[in-house]
Amino acid sequence: MKTELIIRSNASDIDFALLKDGKLIELNKETSDNKFSVGDIFLAKIGKVLSGLNASFVNVGYPKDGFLHYHDLGPQVQSLNSFIKKVSTGKYKEFTLKNFQFQKDINKDGSINDVLKSGQNLLVQIVKEPISTKGPRLSSELSIAGRFLVLVPFSNRVSVSQKIEDPKEKERLKRLAKSIRPKGFGVILRTVAEGKKVAELDKDLQNSLERWKTMCKRIANTNTPTKILSELNRASSILRDVMNESFTNIVTNDKDLKQEIKEYLQEIYPEKENIVKLHRSETPIFEKYGIERQIKTSFGKTVSMSKGAYLVIEHTEALHVIDVNSGNRSNKAGSQEDTALEVNMISATEVARQLQLRDMGGIIVVDFIDMHKAENRNKLFQHLKEQMSFDRTKHKILPPTKFGLVQITRQRVRPELSIKTTEANPNKNGQVEAPIVLLDKIEAELEKVLSNPKNKKVALNVHPFIAAYLTKGINSIRFRWFLQHKKWITIIPRDAYTYLHYKFKIKRK
Repeated sequence: MKTELIIRSNASDIDFALLKDGKLIELNKETSDNKFSVGDIFLAKIGKVLSGLNASFVNVGYPKDGFLHYHDLGPQVQSLNSFIKKVSTGKYKEFTLKNFQFQKDINKDGSINDVLKSGQNLLVQIVKEPISTKGPRLSSELSIAGRFLVLVPFSNRVSVSQKIEDPKEKERLKRLAKSIRPKGFGVILRTVAEGKKVAELDKDLQNSLERWKTMCKRIANTNTPTKILSELNRASSILRDVMNESFTNIVTNDKDLKQEIKEYLQEIYPEKENIVKLHRSETPIFEKYGIERQIKTSFGKTVSMSKGAYLVIEHTEALHVIDVNSGNRSNKAGSQEDTALEVNMISATEVARQLQLRDMGGIIVVDFIDMHKAENRNKLFQHLKEQMSFDRTKHKILPPTKFGLVQITRQRVRPELSIKTTEANPNKNGQVEAPIVLLDKIEAELEKVLSNPKNKKVALNVHPFIAAYLTKGINSIRFRWFLQHKKWITIIPRDAYTYLHYKFKIKRK
């Protein structure tokens, strides 16, 4: 597997495209005005305390107050309150918590009125970005994420990622973490810590500890609400979370950003710093790597796949619904059950990609094609789980029902990525699919037409502009079709056709 990160920098924002074997699987945007990202820590002011909801509204500087539930306070919130009071004076500078006097844990079934008072200051971390009309979701159980481990202040717990399955490796990592864990801090070992030596873990822990100390220095004499610790920029956080041996390319069109990434890689993955490159071509960076085209074909209501199959994605207030369709494909498989399995396996791969690409959260229901055999349903379930294992967002998948429905829950921490793919209709008022999608539709239909051995000659009738595009140059698209299918396609320009209108004429044996 080959993984690439392509970064496009504009005046006001930065776009990040993560490609797996050339296919777009993740798209992120970092805007200069986004001041409320997951992981950011604020010194905030408690607003209205709602005993009925056992929660509180918190002013973090966003137009809508953030929401903090009692269960998100963390058991050591009293210790956190005590620490904030001491540090706020500017006299207490023992940020390592070595000699700090810890308070008793709060009762897990207690009342928020016993812990928080309106107007008091509290350190909170964003766990869910503002979505629609809601303010951010907050937690006062703070954590500072590093490359291999997460540092948790006011805790003494050591735990290991559930994705590390080897019990011996889990035990080894726990033992190492306990030997380097500073007093007053808990440690969570991340999946990428597997196989790492104690020196690498300790270096990562010290980096996180330094970030904690820097943050604490900002608390003294600070007005509320104020952001006192920012999550890493999007490029660094993507590299921190997914950087591995499969990365072959990191390309950006920004000289300063290239240097930043190179320096960050020297710190976390020095053997990969040479894969960072500067894009120098006159062709825009997203066009050069085929990303613009993939965006146009991946974000519409209908998503085409290989062999004529396609997905229809609908969004409602309560959930997302994905319908799997086999299209008018010819049945090369031995039976209807085999065809259903083949289409479902292709669709499961695309569903996993779409969830990650669009960052769809909440409840997702996928209507796969019915399969009667339990072993085939299980095969589909295992394949979907395997494809979803690359997704860093927390999710849960239930096995397919007898009707072919698969239910997925996926954590929603930021607004879903929505990109408009339709364009103004050049022939009349209204909207049409982006013309760039037209070629994919023609090629999918051409594959179906040529799969029938009875079809002797094939002619394609299209608008003159499209005909010129398909036949342009020696290595034209038509010539590529000839090499692929070993059959020459006659292309006929039709003045009467509109831009996006096309029709196949077939001569049978």
